Amino acid sequence: MERVDASLWIRVRNTLGEGPCWDAELKRFYWVDIEGHTLWWYDEKEDELSSFDMGQQLGFVVPKVTDGVVVGLKDGIYEWDEIFRELDKIVELDDPEGELRFNDGKADPYGRLFAGTLHLQDQEGQATLYRLDRDGTTTELLRGLTLSNGLTWSPDHSVFYHIDTPTKTIRKYDFDLRTGTLSNGTVAVDFEAEEGFPDGMTSDVDGCLWVAHYAGGKVSRWDPETGEKLLEVNVPAPNVTSCCFIGDGLNRLAITTAREGMDESALEKYPDAGSVFLVDTNVKGMPLYRFGR
Repeated sequence: MERVDASLWIRVRNTLGEGPCWDAELKRFYWVDIEGHTLWWYDEKEDELSSFDMGQQLGFVVPKVTDGVVVGLKDGIYEWDEIFRELDKIVELDDPEGELRFNDGKADPYGRLFAGTLHLQDQEGQATLYRLDRDGTTTELLRGLTLSNGLTWSPDHSVFYHIDTPTKTIRKYDFDLRTGTLSNGTVAVDFEAEEGFPDGMTSDVDGCLWVAHYAGGKVSRWDPETGEKLLEVNVPAPNVTSCCFIGDGLNRLAITTAREGMDESALEKYPDAGSVFLVDTNVKGMPLYRFGR
């Protein structure tokens, strides 16, 4: 099995960096600091790093077909207007007790948004994976989750992959692209023997999965047909949260990390924890899809 090392790309001190995505049209890299309540973006054309405080926990960011992005905040899904710096809520999270928040989310080729929640006190079975259609309709796809996390599709969009982190498995589902529905869920990758927990995830054009190891200090690449691990990317930060392919060739893997839960000795050992790291690969990643297409 091949092993490579990631290098520092963007030095920041995110408490919980997450949700990276690459807008190829704008040449812009987005990600979030969940506990820092902050949306971050790096504009490659302008070589400029920017951020905006959303005022509450921020789980994901997805570019829209029109200007701006959608973001998953503590209490719902919002459209955000970059020019006026305004939020407009489009989905209210059904959470009267205030014990949930949105976590990972992505759009499919039809422009529908898939987004999951987690329980803030880690209670089992309280989280859900939702689908938000272009007309604003919201559908529950998976119930009884605990920490809905990484999600991605196969290159032909016939398979949907999803991580419920505490289960330490990656499950695959038959995906109907026309209807956006899931069926026949089975385990594709068993993470039980791995270091850390499976967190964020992306896929490449060869159909392999790239999975972040939270508390494991790495990203691993897997063949979901065989369950075999093919490669490890070592990251100089223990809490690796997610990854996505970026650049003109979609062959560079950007990796987000977190500083939460690290004591002084750990931070001294890993001073760049919470930063974004980068590694060149010999494969091409799947493109980003926009909400509302």
